[in-house]
Parts: sequence; C-alpha cells; structure tokens
Amino acid sequence: MIDFYMSTSPGGRDNNEDFITKAEYGEDKCFILCDGLGGHDCGEVASSYVAGVVAEEFTLYGDSADFLKNAFTKAQEGLLALQEERGMTNAMKTTLVVLVVTEDQIKWAHIGDSRLYRFYENGTKYERTRDHSMVQILKDMGDITEADMRHHEDRNKLLRVMGAEWSTKSFDLSAVLERGEAQSFALMTDGFWEYVLEDEMMQLLRDTQDAQEWLLAMEKLVLERADMTSTDNYSAICVKIS
Repeated sequence: MIDFYMSTSPGGRDNNEDFITKAEYGEDKCFILCDGLGGHDCGEVASSYVAGVVAEEFTLYGDSADFLKNAFTKAQEGLLALQEERGMTNAMKTTLVVLVVTEDQIKWAHIGDSRLYRFYENGTKYERTRDHSMVQILKDMGDITEADMRHHEDRNKLLRVMGAEWSTKSFDLSAVLERGEAQSFALMTDGFWEYVLEDEMMQLLRDTQDAQEWLLAMEKLVLERADMTSTDNYSAICVKIS
C-alpha cells in the first residue's frame, strides 16, 4: 500500500516558486518536488517546467533502469534551451527531488538542497540526501553542526541545480531498494525542513496514523516557528509504504 499526502504554500512570499506533483504508470508512482530559484517568472517557471518534464516521462514510459538519469537529463536540456529562448541564460533554476515507487522497488534522485528523508525500522532511524550546498560542505568538514545548517548565513549558496551548466557532477542517484519492509519518505524544500528537526520528524511519524496527519503535524511546527510575513515558500510530500 502507498499512502501519500502533498502540500505546498507560498509562505510569506507573493508567489510560490515551489512545485510539487505526482505521476502514475499503472500502479507505479513517481513523486516530484522542486524549489525554483531566480525570482518571479524565473523560479516558478523553472520548477513547473522541470517537474512537468519528469512527470510526462514517467506517465508515457514508466520506470526503467535509466528512468531517473534520462528524466533529469531531458529536463536539464529543456530548461537550458528555454533560458536561451527567453534570453534568460543562467537565470531560471530549480532544485529537483524525485521518488519512484514500483511494485518491487524504490529509488530516488536529487539535485540542490531540497531533501528526501527515508525513515525505517519503525520510524526510529533515518537517512537523508546530501545537500549540494556550501553549508553541507561546512558540515561535512565539521565546521558546523546539522542544526547549524538550518539558519547559517550561507544556507542559500547552492553548488548544483537544474538550469545551471553541469560539470562532471550533477544529480545524485540512490541505490535501488527492494520494496519489502514498511518504510516512509518525506520530500521537502528548504522552507519546510529548516523548521522541523529530524528527531521531531521521526516522533511525529510514530505518533500519527497516516501520511496526511504526519505532514500536517510537521507543517504545524513550520507555522509556529517561521515568520509568516517573510518566510520562504515551503512544500513537502509524505509517503508511507507498507
């Protein structure tokens, strides 16, 4: 069983540059989350365009061994072409996180600082994607803690995103997991995960009954802690697999 719930909000901004969606191919599902960068008519165009390309690829062709690689590459090439067409080179960018759940397997990929969390062993352990950001490097070097990353002055300095020319390193692909044990996933933009600690994510997962209740419980913390007159857009997708 795949239980999911999705939510996005402009927060304290006039427009919402986040974009979330899902695609289906038979019983298989693909969850997509983006956080656009570049301001009005740049970030929101980039995020909706990239999400649309990935969703269309999955809807038409479903999952394959190379689906994630092909979808990220096609979306990147299309976004670069769209920038050139509009005379906005290097202006329209977005993060991207994609989770694929089939009858037998689970896999994901990401670029930027939007995160995918995986929770397992009854919600007592987790792993997360590694941010492509300056503060992630500082954390890896031991200069700051995990908690420090949330409000560091350089937290918005991203090293890899969709819409910027890629070097040899681009998006990260997960290992392919066999779909067996019950596990849960949360895809989040930085406007969401900045306000919810990992221990709280796990506790609320254990305390709630379904994906909707879990997401709304975490969103309540965002609303309590963020300044809703100025906070960033925030979005999340919660998926519980049993």
